[in-house]
Amino acid sequence: MTHDHHDDTAASLQYDASAVSATMRTAPALIDYSPAPETARTPVSESCGLFINGTFVAPRSRRRFETINPATEERLSLIADGGAADVDAAVSAARAALRRWSRTRPEERAKYLFRLARRIQERARELAVLETMDGGKPIRESRDVDIPLVAQHFFHHAGWCDKLRYAFAGADPRPVGVCGQIIPWNFPLLMAAWKLAPALACGNTCVLKPAETTSLTALRLAEILQEIELPPGVVNIVTGAGETGRMLVEHPDVDKIAFTGSTEVGKRIAAACAGTRKRLTLELGGKSANIIFEDAAIDQAIEGIVQGIWFNQGHVCCAGSRLLVQESIADDVAVRLRHRLASLRVGDPLDKNTDVGAINSAAQLATIRRYLEIGRAEGARLEEIPGPPLPERGYWCRPCFFTDVDPSHTIAREEIFGPVLTILTFRTPSEAVERANNTPYGLAAGVWSDKGARIFDVARKLEAGVVWCNTYNQFDAASPFGGYKESGFGREGGMAGLRAYVTL
Repeated sequence: MTHDHHDDTAASLQYDASAVSATMRTAPALIDYSPAPETARTPVSESCGLFINGTFVAPRSRRRFETINPATEERLSLIADGGAADVDAAVSAARAALRRWSRTRPEERAKYLFRLARRIQERARELAVLETMDGGKPIRESRDVDIPLVAQHFFHHAGWCDKLRYAFAGADPRPVGVCGQIIPWNFPLLMAAWKLAPALACGNTCVLKPAETTSLTALRLAEILQEIELPPGVVNIVTGAGETGRMLVEHPDVDKIAFTGSTEVGKRIAAACAGTRKRLTLELGGKSANIIFEDAAIDQAIEGIVQGIWFNQGHVCCAGSRLLVQESIADDVAVRLRHRLASLRVGDPLDKNTDVGAINSAAQLATIRRYLEIGRAEGARLEEIPGPPLPERGYWCRPCFFTDVDPSHTIAREEIFGPVLTILTFRTPSEAVERANNTPYGLAAGVWSDKGARIFDVARKLEAGVVWCNTYNQFDAASPFGGYKESGFGREGGMAGLRAYVTL
């Protein structure tokens, strides 16, 4: 890997922008690989029920809605749309199970979590394929990142079950009670693990509400809960849209709400919980800054940028969607980035050669396109990457980025949640910090430099819950994750993530 220091030797390694552009015009954009479709079979039921008190039941609301494969626009299944009676039944089941589960010996709770983690590993390929079919992300991401992290979180928290007193300095931690947990569509099963694992380890019972467009892996997780014989009512899963989530938030017998999603919805949830006894943690939106200094290893940084936004279609709240580049290397970075993006394959998410899959829904694709038009209208330059024709059906957006972006532009301030990057420049470290912090969000950031002292100095000044140094989007169950300002409050993962699920 090339380290581009500014000395005489490294100067010869800098890209010639005109030469690279000429190469891109004359050379084929992609090596012509044969398709490599995923062969694992994952049957999907024609209709899915709610998981309440250890069994699958039909919705009392008698309402259902379609869940769509975003790569083909074909219906995968009919999902139950939980109503007030369904939410009440799930909360009542969780309340009834709380006394037994909270008094279960910690070593026994750990066994359940350990069994759950092992069974997830055993059914990993099935879960990965289902996640990709329902959400549109490439199978390589579901298979190699999402599902292994799901198992890791349950393994990690199994180890905490009998160590909670050590985690809280000799206190006597007690469970909070019944936890309502609402998760988004970008990492469906992983977000479920982030919330269920610490809650169960601490002796709480749960009612989980997955996103309406990506409910299938949560319901498949319910099958695994039956397989490991988790006591009925400890985990309940109620599917539905925003109204179902609202009823769960406002239910008087819920002790804690944990929400991951948009800042707008998070504010409404905070208002609903204000003045009640409910505990609340929020992990909300972001407009995270990725800062590249002129002494950084630029090729390494380019890979970090790609990892930070395009390999997950930008569908991650901590995506490094604002790239801040030191002015002296801005042109070089743009050329290399354009060259790298031309190699990304957009297409069938179940093809193992695919780098960028489908956008989750038609509504989200419309939102992304609206931001692209806003960016153009405000004077930014859209760098579109050419490539083979996209499939006729499905929701697709090629990777792209904006240059000539002003900090006041809408695309530099608002979360796009798609494979779109905005590039801004800076001259000094202080200007980089000022521009990075010039946002209502504070979820994550990245710093790229060859100087350790500079990295730590800049990281200390950034208003972000997570700062990655010479890397991006690296997660571990032992490391806490969460934000500041309008990116929410509270932490998930690690010892810090246990605090939200205990009363001391």
